[in-house]
Amino acid sequence: MVKALGDSASELGGGHARHLAVRYLTQDVAPWLEGRFTEATGRDLFAATSQLVHLAGWMAQDEGDTPELRGLAQRYYAHSFRLAAEAGDPELSATALRGLAVQCVDLGYRAEAVQLGEACVEYGRHLDNPRAVAYYEATLANAAAQDDDRRMATKHLAMSETAIGKPAAAPGDSWAAHYSPGRWAHESGMILSRLGDLDAAEEHLHLALDIHGLDRRRTRAIVLADLGGVRLRQGDVDGALATWRDFLDCADGIRSVKVQAALQDMRVRLRRYTGVPEAQELREQAARISG
Repeated sequence: MVKALGDSASELGGGHARHLAVRYLTQDVAPWLEGRFTEATGRDLFAATSQLVHLAGWMAQDEGDTPELRGLAQRYYAHSFRLAAEAGDPELSATALRGLAVQCVDLGYRAEAVQLGEACVEYGRHLDNPRAVAYYEATLANAAAQDDDRRMATKHLAMSETAIGKPAAAPGDSWAAHYSPGRWAHESGMILSRLGDLDAAEEHLHLALDIHGLDRRRTRAIVLADLGGVRLRQGDVDGALATWRDFLDCADGIRSVKVQAALQDMRVRLRRYTGVPEAQELREQAARISG
């Protein structure tokens, strides 16, 4: 169920099926947690529930940027962490902390984001899944980049790159186990953009688009939006416009705060190009999509 609901959210955004995840959690899973089971079954049940609760938190965070939804996401992540601790699963614990770290990055709580990123890395330090290690190292690198700590960001980005380059372990159940090279390339590209290396950022975003696993509409839309922004910063207006046109084709119908933020960001940046007909067409199309 986590995979089915997560696949739906990856395609159409966190706001698309959150009510289904919450209903399944409260009506089906909650009674199981109150049942009787062996210790081994209990660990598996709490681990699976941790994933579902984390997914509900991610959906709430992706659905909208309101105090209510932000608080709801935070509570889900914290509860996911407690369930992971009950299951004795350090990978799920680290993944829950990552959710909180990303939320702090988005809200501008830079010091808290770095501390949570460090906790992610600590929990994942002894895991034998290189993709999980890359996941948490990139989380810390991103938090450090947002905190303008180039040394720390560069160090942990390199450690993340080393980990993602290793052969993948057997597929696991948590999101960390499915941190693909494409997702890593996207996250790394945006870290490099924050650090001012726009050429490397563009290269990584191109890589992300060409790697299997980024064919989900929501994910692909966000990468295209980011690539358009990087191209504009490089002075490649035609390239930015072409990329943003592809972004708009992907974005229509997706219920995601990140996609909505990208639409607004694109519209604002294109205001200065009043004499470029294509730029005005893109702004009008974005306005229609935003509603």
